[in-house]
Amino acid sequence: MMGFVWFWLVAIMIVGYVVLDGFDLGVGVLHLFLTRNESERRATLGSIGPVWDGNEVWLLAGGGTLYFAFPLLYASAFSGFYLPLMIVLWLLVLRGVSLELRSHLDLGVWRALLDGVFGLASALLCIFFGAAFANVLRGVSLQPDGYFFLPLWTNWLPGTYPGVLDWYTVIGGLVALVALMQHGALWLTVKTSGELEQRARRVVTPLWFLLVALTVISLFATIYVRPANLDNYFNYPATFIVPVGVAAALAAIWFWNRRMQPLKAFLASASYLFLMLAGGVWGLYPDLLPATTGAANSITINRAISGPYTLSVGLIWWSLGMALAVAYIVFVYTRFRGKTGPGAANGHGAAS
Repeated sequence: MMGFVWFWLVAIMIVGYVVLDGFDLGVGVLHLFLTRNESERRATLGSIGPVWDGNEVWLLAGGGTLYFAFPLLYASAFSGFYLPLMIVLWLLVLRGVSLELRSHLDLGVWRALLDGVFGLASALLCIFFGAAFANVLRGVSLQPDGYFFLPLWTNWLPGTYPGVLDWYTVIGGLVALVALMQHGALWLTVKTSGELEQRARRVVTPLWFLLVALTVISLFATIYVRPANLDNYFNYPATFIVPVGVAAALAAIWFWNRRMQPLKAFLASASYLFLMLAGGVWGLYPDLLPATTGAANSITINRAISGPYTLSVGLIWWSLGMALAVAYIVFVYTRFRGKTGPGAANGHGAAS
């Protein structure tokens, strides 16, 4: 029972990070293409200024939760994915530094450079996060001792000994990039006004068509690469409501964006991300990390779970910590609700 609870608690934290931090990653990619002047760039970055660093708490908390709930998974994944994790770490550093420094450098050339770094780091983070999730869905070359190592790429084909990047994980990266760009565009329709808001609303349409195509492609690719991801759905047919919900969320994004109801369209986008991730996680259960070298090598809940005392005490402290995190999120989003003013600061600007 505790294994089931902690499995879904970790899943919820990952989903929370993607939904909350996903839109500011999307804004980071889009701000180079949607804005026409410095005032619009400041308004765009100001729309995420009060919340972007707080959103990343969910990523850190997720890693900490893995550490005490599933120590074998933590040790295996953080060693096997060492190279891509270091890349992600540097991208997070570059993204934070560029966002904070641009407001302290009043030279156009430096601001242009920092904007470029911020946009590129945001795009690469979207791709790497999507590819990481695809790696988990596909499986990795786990050995009997529970460890593995993946090169960045091999022959670009899924197989017994794949790389971090192959044709399947690239599809996952593209799905994440397009989905989060759309999520960011919808956030801008909520938080900005005038011509910038209109441009953000218009860019949603081509991104939507691309996302629908990539979603269908990724579904069939996942079934092809690891058919076992469908087992839980056939064992519990009621859970087919998840892919139905994905389709409904996509339809709602289109409907509410056309009706110029930005908040409803943004919430529909959040629902799409939630259901896509939850659907993938449900396909894995009870595996935490499938093995391409044979099912016996997979890291399962029962194999990786901590002792009952650790889980019981951890649940108490986890609940307290999450209560504080949720209270902070509610306070920040309530305090800075409304449209972002044209003069908002880049790093921690306020809404007007």
